[in-house]
Amino acid sequence: MNALRGGRLRRLVAGLATAALTLPLAAVTSNPAAAAQPDKFAFVLYNGGVVASGTYPSSTTVGVTGTGQYKITFPGAEIGGGVVHVTAIDPNPHWCQVNGFSAVGSDQVVTISCYKVGGAPDFTAFSLIFSSSSGPGVGAFGYVNALPSGALVSQYNAAGLGNTVAHTGLGQWTVKFPGLGTPGPMDGGLQATAVSPPTVPARCKVLNWNSSTGGQVAQVTCFDATGAPADSQFTLTYQYQRSLYGASIPPKYYGYLWNKPAVGPPSTNWNSILGAGANTVTPGTLSLVTFPKIGATPDDIQVTAFGQGSDFCGMNFPWTHSGFDTVVHDVNCFTNAGAPSTAGSLISDNSAL
Repeated sequence: MNALRGGRLRRLVAGLATAALTLPLAAVTSNPAAAAQPDKFAFVLYNGGVVASGTYPSSTTVGVTGTGQYKITFPGAEIGGGVVHVTAIDPNPHWCQVNGFSAVGSDQVVTISCYKVGGAPDFTAFSLIFSSSSGPGVGAFGYVNALPSGALVSQYNAAGLGNTVAHTGLGQWTVKFPGLGTPGPMDGGLQATAVSPPTVPARCKVLNWNSSTGGQVAQVTCFDATGAPADSQFTLTYQYQRSLYGASIPPKYYGYLWNKPAVGPPSTNWNSILGAGANTVTPGTLSLVTFPKIGATPDDIQVTAFGQGSDFCGMNFPWTHSGFDTVVHDVNCFTNAGAPSTAGSLISDNSAL
């Protein structure tokens, strides 16, 4: 563990040698010596208190700032840019959104708000992950933090190219990750999260995506509390045989899968130990998901709804570990009215090890 942290520290120091995320992408990619993938990452599992097995770094704190509102402080994780994803954990229909995130002193501070059906703020458990990368990277990995217009607040592309976001209609966008080529027609996984003030409940999902040797093209759609399409700032991360924060070995233990339902093709189902197609899902309104052989802690699970309509997804309860397997019991999805749904979902499992 000390060797792992020492290696990370050396990468973090290299990342701090430049203010890369405040510069245009061309400036970021011009200095490989200062590159890191990621520069910083952190995650937290909150269930009325911080759960150590789902939190990195261990000194992370969560403060309750109002009904359904939380302030997460990741010590020593200060950096500009990046993306945040959050997933509600509740047997009743809830969702969470990001309100904002920024460096405060030496820390990274994230604020979120959570809601029940109808858009009233409400308390719930949640999992949340932050990451920020710069410079040329390895593998097919990228992210965007985009305003409703499609203008980019921050972005990353491991191929060193510029991502683009086009606003194609009310509550809809097309996101392109050029250079992140894969065989196609659909490979890897995605996570999407709304970024909106606490007074404006919003949620986002992946509508569709296409993979090719030239890169990735994804459609994102967002909704308000009534289930109507709505423009919102959002974050989107693409991963292909990489962790959700972009690194690989370490972490040695990570995976993702697409529940169409049922489980998607092997190219959308990756397990860092067992390879393609190894993760399993028992589909239904409650979907039991198992990631075998990658149950190292601390780890994080994120869930994003997939497909048409305003359905949203989360988890019934925090994930558990059986032997060395990670078990999500269960992914739950709901209609806008709060009825159980068999909507599709994208699930990502990521260890710090």
